[in-house]
Amino acid sequence: MLEERERVKPAMNSFQKNESKETFFSPVSTEEVPPRPPKLPKKPPPKICGSNYPLSIVFIVVNEFCERFSYYGMKAVLTLYFLYFLHWNEDTSTSVYHAFSSLCYFTPILGAAIADSWLGKFKTIISLSLVYVLGHVIKSLGALPILGGHIVHTVLSLTGLSLIALGTGGIKPCVAAFGGDQFEKKHEEERTRYFSVFYLSINAGSLISTFITPMLRGDVQCFGEDCYALAFGVPGLLMVIALVVFAMGSKMYKKTPPEGNVVTQVVKCIWNHSGEIPKRQHWLDWAAEKYPKQLIMDVKALTRVLLLYIPLPMFWALLEQQGSRWTLQATRMNRNLGFIVLQPDQMQVLNPLLVLIFIPLFDLVIYPLVSRCGINFSSLRKMAVGMILACLAFAVVAVVEIKINEMAPPQPGPQEIVLQVLNLADDEVKVAVLGDENNALLTESIKSFQKMPHPSKLHLKTESQNFQFHLKYRNLSVYTEHSVEEKKWYTLVIRKDGENISSMMVKDAENITTDGMTAVRFVNTLHKEVNINLGADISLSVGEDYGVSAYKTVQIGEYPEVHCRTEDDDFSLNLGLLDFGAVYLFVITNNTNQGPQVWKTEDIPANKISIAWQLPQYILVSAGEVMFSVTGLEFSYSQAPSSMKSVLQAAWLLTIGVGNVIVLAVAQFSGLVQWAEFILFSCLLLLVFLIFSIMGYYYVPVKSEDIMEPEDKRSPHIQEDMTNLDTNNTKL
Repeated sequence: MLEERERVKPAMNSFQKNESKETFFSPVSTEEVPPRPPKLPKKPPPKICGSNYPLSIVFIVVNEFCERFSYYGMKAVLTLYFLYFLHWNEDTSTSVYHAFSSLCYFTPILGAAIADSWLGKFKTIISLSLVYVLGHVIKSLGALPILGGHIVHTVLSLTGLSLIALGTGGIKPCVAAFGGDQFEKKHEEERTRYFSVFYLSINAGSLISTFITPMLRGDVQCFGEDCYALAFGVPGLLMVIALVVFAMGSKMYKKTPPEGNVVTQVVKCIWNHSGEIPKRQHWLDWAAEKYPKQLIMDVKALTRVLLLYIPLPMFWALLEQQGSRWTLQATRMNRNLGFIVLQPDQMQVLNPLLVLIFIPLFDLVIYPLVSRCGINFSSLRKMAVGMILACLAFAVVAVVEIKINEMAPPQPGPQEIVLQVLNLADDEVKVAVLGDENNALLTESIKSFQKMPHPSKLHLKTESQNFQFHLKYRNLSVYTEHSVEEKKWYTLVIRKDGENISSMMVKDAENITTDGMTAVRFVNTLHKEVNINLGADISLSVGEDYGVSAYKTVQIGEYPEVHCRTEDDDFSLNLGLLDFGAVYLFVITNNTNQGPQVWKTEDIPANKISIAWQLPQYILVSAGEVMFSVTGLEFSYSQAPSSMKSVLQAAWLLTIGVGNVIVLAVAQFSGLVQWAEFILFSCLLLLVFLIFSIMGYYYVPVKSEDIMEPEDKRSPHIQEDMTNLDTNNTKL
């Protein structure tokens, strides 16, 4: 009976110390005690449609789906939120993204300790889910433009992310194990199928959220820009639903009390040392006087596996960059595939989708074919091949990055500027940039309503400097001087001024494109101010007599009729196609009898590299993940006792956390250009592959029958321990 089973105290963990051996007796009364009425039989736990599956697991599976939707949906748009909403640079955005990810993989140790030693799984899930929801609320508030300034948004965001990391990491080691606790021992087959459905819910939540939340961010406009508040709010709402659904099943759950954390016992056993004990054959034998022999034997088997874990973080350092560096690369690519226009952060959906395809493909086709060829494709060899595939993936990423850079405009470095010259006069102008000794640093002849074919990079002697410009227009010769600052883009605009010409220096904005969209600005040659309506609540005003507007980010697409208005006239302008990633300059003129017209030029060319070129790198890294991650978990579990499964999971999650720390460190301190950083990661993993291969060559696998414990000596708590191996949203 369910109620009776809840009152029975589970068997003590066989690794816990026996703190007291006293026997307590109660006095016997000579008076006759009336017999107690017999206990009524308790109702069995409700089942699903007459099967052996407890109805309670429905609430747990739905909870996991909503929670994974919440986590991966929020994380999918996180890097672009840092870059475009908080206006951090790419390195800082990457570092904070991976700091958050690493925290999500360190906090499961805390969650497991709370559940096993204090609150139990149910109360831990409820408590930390409340923290989780609070984090989502604060994170969503930090994405509201009307709520405070940059400092307020930053504080709210970091506070919310810290709470989310505590919540998601804290419940990670509890939910799957709590579902396993709902089954009786005789229903092992049903429990195995439950975990398959459980992991399917993980993948479903990840797939759907990674596809939907970027659409909520990019396709919905709020407060005149991308709607990050909605993209964070919807995952927050799903987490509220997850908490409510889980709490609804409270009366149906089988709730086991906390029984102590085996991870803590293992750590104490490893660190135990006493100088008074004679020298032992094995260093772990120092703990023989304080801990059971079985625990020491199991820890010895465990340490053999943990030694192989040392090189693993480097693989995760590469795999985890799909949500950071790869997403940033996608923002500089053309996202129009013809049949669909993708958001840059939607490309992440390829990883869980490909993993779901590759798992049965490898298990049913590739591995059997390799075996038929007489190749001993052991688990360690599969993991090593997975590392090689990840190396190749980052080599492909580097090649794509180089191709993107070849088509990108030059970037000014220290004591450098990039100069473009635009001639709006009615005749050709010859422009010369003069040095200190009146020597020509740059000479260019520019026809009317044209610009230089390519921007030019000029070197400064200090951080700021004055340049002299010599302009020849017909029979006139004009000298003018303009001040510039290093690391900036400038446009020298030459215009007619009566019978003469004059010039003005316009500083171009930095990071003028947003999320691979398009940006525009206008020069108004009319004698009246012009108000321009670009749709979707986007409008700007351009001053009269060669006024220059600020940049405006707009959606890509055709703009055949853009409504414009002066104080006494309305007219429309045909801006044509505004393409991905391009920056356009429009000059409004009125030199014909057809009314105001617009002359269009590109300050920065459109993205020409298709986002489809990211597909090979996703295929390689996803195949590498299947061979490395799934195989690594299976191998680890086959090489250590069942009592050490929770310790192995904690160590596995720690390797992912350390991998994120590696990315954080490289992003902050390497100082490399992006393609070189990709090559660095590829070479580092290649080096780790060699080290891991040597370690695997000398590793002697243990047969499963050599590490199995006698059935009657296993702790029920350990047998039914968690198997939540959700390391990156994929594992079946």
